[in-house]
Amino acid sequence: MISVAISSSPAVWSAVGLVIIFYWGRNRSKLPLPPGPRKLPILGNLLDMPPDSPWKTYLRWSKEFDSDIIHVNVAGTSIIVLHSMEAIRDLLDRRASRYSDRPRAPMLNDLMGWADFAFGFMDHGYHVDRGSIGDRWRSHRKMFHETFHIGAARKFNHQVRAATHDLLRRVLQNPNEMMGHFRHLAGALIMNVTYGIEVQASNDPYIKLAEEPCMGCQSRVSREHSLFTKLMYYQDIIPALKYVPSWFPGADFQRKATQWRTVTSELVEVPFREAKRNIAAGTAPSSFISLNLPPDECQGKEREAKEQDVKQTAGATYAAGSDTTVSAMGTFVLAMIKSPEAQKKAQAELDRVIGHGRLPDFADEPALPYLSAVVKEVLRWENVAPIGIPHRLSDGEDDEYKGYRIPAGSIVIGNTWFAMSFKMYPDPESFIPERFLRDGKLDPDVRDPETAAFGYGRRICPGRHIASTSLWITIASVLATMEITKAVDENGKELEPSYEYFSALVFSPLPFKCTITPRSQQAVDAIEATVDGG
Repeated sequence: MISVAISSSPAVWSAVGLVIIFYWGRNRSKLPLPPGPRKLPILGNLLDMPPDSPWKTYLRWSKEFDSDIIHVNVAGTSIIVLHSMEAIRDLLDRRASRYSDRPRAPMLNDLMGWADFAFGFMDHGYHVDRGSIGDRWRSHRKMFHETFHIGAARKFNHQVRAATHDLLRRVLQNPNEMMGHFRHLAGALIMNVTYGIEVQASNDPYIKLAEEPCMGCQSRVSREHSLFTKLMYYQDIIPALKYVPSWFPGADFQRKATQWRTVTSELVEVPFREAKRNIAAGTAPSSFISLNLPPDECQGKEREAKEQDVKQTAGATYAAGSDTTVSAMGTFVLAMIKSPEAQKKAQAELDRVIGHGRLPDFADEPALPYLSAVVKEVLRWENVAPIGIPHRLSDGEDDEYKGYRIPAGSIVIGNTWFAMSFKMYPDPESFIPERFLRDGKLDPDVRDPETAAFGYGRRICPGRHIASTSLWITIASVLATMEITKAVDENGKELEPSYEYFSALVFSPLPFKCTITPRSQQAVDAIEATVDGG
């Protein structure tokens, strides 16, 4: 037959081979990959990947190869690490249309269930039961932005202020549990703003949900057996591992994922049901849920789909803010211990502007430039997320940058820890709020660390405005009323904190002790006057 003759003809197969080689060579860039450590066959750089503080290893490679863009290959997965704000901005901001995907993360998204609701981790191209993730991502993010953009976020100032005053009362009653109070602040504020649910007791079930959600799980993923490294470099690199049964030796990650998936489901479902009940009863304050639930005239499948979007976006809102808030506030306390002179300068400014008979308020911010510089330096000094959530170059064609080829589908990491905190500022390891000031005012020529602290491009945190507002008023209120010093032992000797952090997606201080005391009786009176909203 003709087909047999053709298939058996060496000349034909040679021609086909030449065509394949021609097109493969024509479409594949001849540019070199960015420099990086030597790669082994098959494994690539898998054995080089650091279990802790990867941003420091990335920096070492950047210096070794004298390049602000580094390439590693982990068992076939291309990873690009950027070490300058120029490179980060060029790719993640200016080419955001191609660099806004996320790594597929089978452990996080498939096994733990985050792909079902968390728009911060959604990839543009992955499809689920209802539409594409890209469509859902845009819908969820738009809903979130419309509720929490810089103008709209002000409507929640009352809740932010009330949560801060509650924090002060808790510190006054029990100054030895500062980090616990920060966790309560984060959980209570998120519950109020997102669901309109007010919580008081530390053992409130909704606070427990806030302290046990998936962001907490992600932190523990790093602390327990370096699972975050495995998440990035094993399950993500070899997606078939998600099919390994839980009984298989070494597959304890499957059991942990099942446990965390249950937490994820409760995180999304439980507070949403309570918020709906309160709204139906007419007792709910303004919240993300109340502002976005469809009107009564919307019924049937349309209402069901809309409610699903609102519920999932609320779940992502609830999960995303807890650990980051606690991390930033923990860094603030450590900074005040390490730099008591900065604490004294901020308190002197607060005393001069607001006196001693009241607490700071949002209207005071323009008159408190040094306090605002302290907040900026907290964000710069120890990044809440040193490498953030990685981006991914979309599939399809390779990209080119600075004469290098960036393979399509590459995971792209911005080393914020170095590019922003260290490379751009003199004496980066010291806590110096004055670096943001000129002639007693905030210096607009000094890069604001907020431009990197909350991510890049289309993946920048849409909740950054309310997060910044909360951080500012909390730091102002604590400094106005409390003195933060080193803890002392039974012999009166000062205890120096380690200033060490958990190496996790969210960078949180290791447990430390400190001493918190009211600055004056007037401060105590001002705090106690906030009871019942006073």
